[in-house]
Amino acid sequence: MRYDDPERQGGFRACMFVFVLAMLENIGFVANMSSMVLYFHLFFDLSSAANTLTNFLGSTFLLTVLGGFISDTYLSRLHTCLIFGFLEITGLLMLTIQAHSRKSQIVPCNKPSCIGGTDAAMFYASLCILALGCGGVKGSVAALGADQFDRTDTEGAKGVASYFNFYQFSTTVGSLIGVTAVVWIALNRGWHWAFFTGLATAFVGFFVLALGKRFYLFQPLANSPIVRVSQVIITAVRNRNLKFPESSVELYEADDKEKDTSAEELAHTNQFRFLDKAAIPSQPDRGCTVTQVEEVKILIRMLPIFASTIIMNTCLAQLQTFSVVQGYFMEPHLATLNIPTPSIPVIPLLFMVILLPLYEFLFIPFARKITGHPNGITQLQRVGVGLVLSIISMGIAAVVEVKRKDQALKDPFKPISLFWLSFQYGVFGIADMFAMVGLMEFFYSEAPSGMRSLSTSFALLSLSFGYFLSTAFVNIVNAVTEKVSGDKQGWLQAPELEPPLNHYKLDYFYWFLAILSTLNFVNYLYWASWYKYRSEVKESDEDKTNPLE
Repeated sequence: MRYDDPERQGGFRACMFVFVLAMLENIGFVANMSSMVLYFHLFFDLSSAANTLTNFLGSTFLLTVLGGFISDTYLSRLHTCLIFGFLEITGLLMLTIQAHSRKSQIVPCNKPSCIGGTDAAMFYASLCILALGCGGVKGSVAALGADQFDRTDTEGAKGVASYFNFYQFSTTVGSLIGVTAVVWIALNRGWHWAFFTGLATAFVGFFVLALGKRFYLFQPLANSPIVRVSQVIITAVRNRNLKFPESSVELYEADDKEKDTSAEELAHTNQFRFLDKAAIPSQPDRGCTVTQVEEVKILIRMLPIFASTIIMNTCLAQLQTFSVVQGYFMEPHLATLNIPTPSIPVIPLLFMVILLPLYEFLFIPFARKITGHPNGITQLQRVGVGLVLSIISMGIAAVVEVKRKDQALKDPFKPISLFWLSFQYGVFGIADMFAMVGLMEFFYSEAPSGMRSLSTSFALLSLSFGYFLSTAFVNIVNAVTEKVSGDKQGWLQAPELEPPLNHYKLDYFYWFLAILSTLNFVNYLYWASWYKYRSEVKESDEDKTNPLE
C-alpha cells in the first residue's frame, strides 16, 4: 500500500468517509428496492412488475463484478466509486424526469405491459444506467474501506471484521431513512420527489467520499485477475502430459525482481493437484508461478460457498416483491400510525440497528472467550446462522399468507394487520445481518491480495443470482402448475380480477422456497466443513476425498 503520511492515513478515520457514503447512497437505493415494485406496477401487471424489479436488482448486483474488476486492475477503488457514482446519479436524474412527466398516473396496469415507444426507451435506459452505476459503486466501495487495515496481523484482522460490521450498520441506517422518509415522499408527494431525494443524498455521499482522499491508503493495482486465472487454466491444460516433479520446491516461483508488487507469496498446497502442472517449468517458458496457481485454488475453494448462498437471496427477493404487494391488501394502521406498505422493512432494519452494535461490542468479546477465535465465530459459521434463519422466515411467510388470504376471502373489508408481516421481515433481517456481513468478510479475507474487490463483490453477485433465480422460479412455477392444475391457473397467476393476489397460491410458493432452502443448507454444511481457511492450509494438507480434485 502507499503511505504518504502513516500518522494520518488508514484505520477507522479513513473509513468514516466510506461509512458516510454507504449511508447516504443507500437511502435512495433501498427505498427504491422496497417500493419500486409499486412504481413498476404502473407500467406492468403484478407478476411482470415483480420480475422487472428482480431483473433490475439482479443486473445491479451482477455489475458489482465489473466494479470490482476495474478497481483491482485499472483504477483505484476511490476513482472507480466516483466514476460509477456519476452514472448512478445520471440514472436517478433520468428516472426523476420520467416520473415527473407521468406524475398524474395512479392507476396500476393490469396488462403485461402498459408502456411503449419513447417512454419505454427512457424507462429502460434509465434503469440500465442506474444498474451500471450502483453496481460499480457497490463492487468497489466496501473493499476501499477494508483496505485501510493491515490484515496480516491479528489487530488488523480484527479491524477488518469490525469494519464490515460498521459498514453494514451504516448501510442499515441509510436503509432505515430510505424506507421511512423516502417511501413516505414517494407515496405522498410523488415518485419524482422520491427519486430526486435519492439523487441528492447520493450526490452528497460521493462528495464526502472524495473529500477523504488524503486519508486513504491505496493498494497498488494488480495484473488482471481474469488474465491470471486464464493463464493458469490454459497452461495446466497445455502441460497436462508433463510429470509432476518429485518435490514442490521444483515448481516455478518468481524471484524478488519478477514479483508483482501487489501480490503476496502463497505457499504451495496439495489441493487441486491438476492445477500444479501450470507451475511446472517447461520449454520455451517457465510456466505460471506457484502463487498464481494458489490464487486460482483459493477462488475454486470459495465457489461452493458462494453457490450455497444463492437460494437465500432468492428468498430475499420475495420480501421485496410479493410481500410488499401482500401488505398493500392488509390493514396499514398500527394504533394511530398509518404505515405505508413499502416501509415494512423498517422492522428488520430496526432489529439490525440495535443488534449490530450488540453483536460487535457484546457477542464477539463473549464468544471470543469461549471459542478463542478473534472474531468470536468464524465467517462460515456466521453465514450458516443466516441460512437457517432464512428458512424460518420463509416458513413464517407461508403461514402469514394463509392467514391473510383466509381473512380476505372471508371478509375483504376487515383485512388482517400489516403487523403480521413484521415476523417474516424481522427474522430475515437478522438472517441478512449474519449472512451478508459474514460473506463480505469471508471473501475479502480469503481473497488473493490483487483480487479483493472482485472477491468482495461475490457476496453481492450471490444477490444477483438470487434475484435472477427468483424470476426464473416465478416463470417455471407458473408454467408447471398451470399444466397440472385443474383450473389451468398457475400458482402465481390470476384472472383479471381485483385484487389478484387472493387468487394466487403464494403460500405454496413460500413453502417451496422453505423446503428448497433446507436442502440447500444441508449442501452448505458439507462445503463449509470441507473448506480450509487460508490460515489452516499447510504444505502437508492433501484432501483425498475432495470431489473436485
